[in-house]
Amino acid sequence: MKTSLKRSNEPVFWLLFGAGGMLSALIGAVLVFITSFAAPLGLLPAELFSYANMQGFAQHIVGKALILAIIALFMWHAVHRIFHSLHDVGIHAGPVARLLCYGIAFVGSVVTLWGVLVIGF
Repeated sequence: MKTSLKRSNEPVFWLLFGAGGMLSALIGAVLVFITSFAAPLGLLPAELFSYANMQGFAQHIVGKALILAIIALFMWHAVHRIFHSLHDVGIHAGPVARLLCYGIAFVGSVVTLWGVLVIGF
């Protein structure tokens, strides 16, 4: 008896989840430390976070890519974790929950892409 494997788009979501998890593990804590403690307490120079420097960073192509990667991948990681946690709280995730969760991440990624492009070069 020959069984055929059903095609699935699940590996794409696991890839985005894994990339977001790795990124959040590697730099998430550093970003929280810098923005919550180091900059407000004066451990880093104030001019480093001036509007002109932040705008310059956001207008550079590498800065745009980093901003997009951080926001979008963190978002995909979060919604994938939420989607698979629905079962733990007694909600059996079906196609509607899948569309809602991943749709939010997709829309958020598109809005982030639009935002970094609007900043200009």
